[in-house]
Amino acid sequence: MPTSGSTLSARRPGRRDGLRLSRRIWQTCRVRVYLGSDHAGFELKTRLIEWLAAAGHEPVDCGPEAYVHDDDYPPYVMRAAHGVRGDPGSLGIVIGGSGNGEQIAANKIPGIRAALAWTEETAQLARQHNDANVLSLGARMYTVDEAVGFARVFITTPFSGEPRHARRLAMIADYEKTGDLPPLPAS
Repeated sequence: MPTSGSTLSARRPGRRDGLRLSRRIWQTCRVRVYLGSDHAGFELKTRLIEWLAAAGHEPVDCGPEAYVHDDDYPPYVMRAAHGVRGDPGSLGIVIGGSGNGEQIAANKIPGIRAALAWTEETAQLARQHNDANVLSLGARMYTVDEAVGFARVFITTPFSGEPRHARRLAMIADYEKTGDLPPLPAS
C-alpha cells in the first residue's frame, strides 16, 4: 500500500503480462474531510477522525456527537455531504451499518458523487474514474483497519481526468441542472 507522498507504478488489475503499466501519483496535501454516521458507524467514524488527524488531514465531525442506539443517519450524513458541496477541494466519508443508505442520502445533495467501497480497488476507482467526493463505508462489513485503508486510498487518489470519465460526469452534472436525460448514443 503506498503511503502519502509516494509514487507507485503498478500493473492494472487483471493484466499479468505487465504491458499495461500505469503511473499513479498520490496526493500529499492536507484534505478537509467531512464525516457523518449513525449508531452503527459511530465507532468507525471516531477511529477515522483519529486516523485523519494523525495523517495530517482536517476531519470535520458532522455528528452524531454521542452514540444513540436508534438514531437516524440522514441528518448527519446529509450535513457531511452538504459540507463537501460548499467546500471545494474537500472530501467526505459517511458511515453506517452497510453504507448503502448513507450513500443514497449523500447522493441527494446536488453535486455529490458518493461511492460505496468494499475494497481498496473500489475506493481507488471511485476517485480515478468517477471523481467521487464522498466515500460511503459499511462499519459492519469489514474491519476497522480495512476501512481505514479504503479511506486512505480514497483520500490520496486523484481523479484521472481522462476524457471518457469527464464526459460521463458532465452528463450526470447536466442532468442535475436541467432534469433532461442524456441523449442516447447514435446507432
